[in-house]
Amino acid sequence: MSGIARGRLTEERKSWRKNHPHGFVAKPETLPDGTINLMVWHCTIPGKAGTDWEGGFFPLTLHFSEDYPSKPPKCKFPQGFFHPNVYPSGTVCLSILNEDSGWRPAITVRQILIGIQDLLDQPNPADPAQTEGYHLFIQDVVEYKKRVRQQAKQYPAIL
Repeated sequence: MSGIARGRLTEERKSWRKNHPHGFVAKPETLPDGTINLMVWHCTIPGKAGTDWEGGFFPLTLHFSEDYPSKPPKCKFPQGFFHPNVYPSGTVCLSILNEDSGWRPAITVRQILIGIQDLLDQPNPADPAQTEGYHLFIQDVVEYKKRVRQQAKQYPAIL
């Protein structure tokens, strides 16, 4: 395993535990034997207050490669997640996660999660990843907002 990727993720975890945005969760996967897998993080992104996403706590998994931080993690919502910039597989389409354009090794887990939270309420119609979410966002804003609110109710806070 790459010392660089693990070292960086260990530092990210320490930093996150000391100071992270309210309502967000990001923690490495715990394996059945109790060991920690730093290469897979289970996260929760809260819907931003005052938006149609408010009240939802959206599960996201970050998959880091041995090439991290040279290459971005793969970020995935559950399969079928409704959003113009999320592929049917759940993979997030966001410029800062694209190793050929917006990714920089200095980008942190915190910045990734905040960027995805911003993307939820501010989709990028120039880079659609799913047909249904894109068409509703472009052609029927009322129905789009209704679907977003329904999805937010599907992901309540886990207490």
